Amino acid sequence: MIKLTLLKLTLFSGMMILGGCSSVMSHTGGKEGTYPGTRASAAMLGDDDTNWGTKSLVALDMPFTAVMDTLLLPWDLFRTDNSVKSRVEKSEQKTQATNAVIPPAPMPVK
Repeated sequence: MIKLTLLKLTLFSGMMILGGCSSVMSHTGGKEGTYPGTRASAAMLGDDDTNWGTKSLVALDMPFTAVMDTLLLPWDLFRTDNSVKSRVEKSEQKTQATNAVIPPAPMPVK
C-alpha cells in the first residue's frame, strides 16, 4: 500500500515538475503579457521550421503549460507594464512596422 502511494506521489510530482516547460521559460524572460507559454507553444506548433519531434513534445506539454499559465495569471497581470515609456515603445514599434516600406534615412558619419 505504501509503495503504491509512494509511486503515485513520485509520478505526480514528476509530471508537475516537468509539465509547463514553455510557461516557465516564457516567464523567466521579459514581460510577455498573459499566457506567454501557451502562445509560444501554439506558435511552435504552427511553425513550418519546427521538426516533428519537437512538435510532439510541445503538443504533450501544451496542456500543462496552459495550466501553469493560468496559475501564473495574477502574476502576469501584476507585472503588466503600463508606464508611459512602455506605451511609447509599443507605439514606435507599431509605427515602424507600418512604415517598413520607407527605409530610415542614413545617419551622417562623423
